[in-house]
Amino acid sequence: MALHMIKLVVGAATIDDLLDWRARNGQDSQPWILRTRMTPKRGAEMVDGGSIYRVFKGVILCRQRILAVNTVGEGVTARCEIGLGDDIVRVAPTPRRAFQGWRYLDPKDAPPDLDTEAFGDVPESLARQLREVGAW
Repeated sequence: MALHMIKLVVGAATIDDLLDWRARNGQDSQPWILRTRMTPKRGAEMVDGGSIYRVFKGVILCRQRILAVNTVGEGVTARCEIGLGDDIVRVAPTPRRAFQGWRYLDPKDAPPDLDTEAFGDVPESLARQLREVGAW
């Protein structure tokens, strides 16, 4: 069974902000790599169909497939590079309390993907409000 990861997004309030930052820094033509300090011990489980769920301002808004988990360097300079798929899948906006670093996310706790055919391209602010009042 796949295992997911959840991580806070710092410096971006929306998915579009994240994509704009990536484009401004010339990374939009590069493979999507997420760098972290610690390598997940359960990395093989995450590569087997797992995704990274991103938390923007206290709300999970999207996910990306995890393609690879690699340790780079050795000793105290070792870091982890997580290769991600290019497709960003919007998920049902789900509140999440702040935490440091990243956490594992059990598939049963992962928010469902948004049905873009049913909801269209709902603005994130509206989706958050609907979720907060329990209408979504």
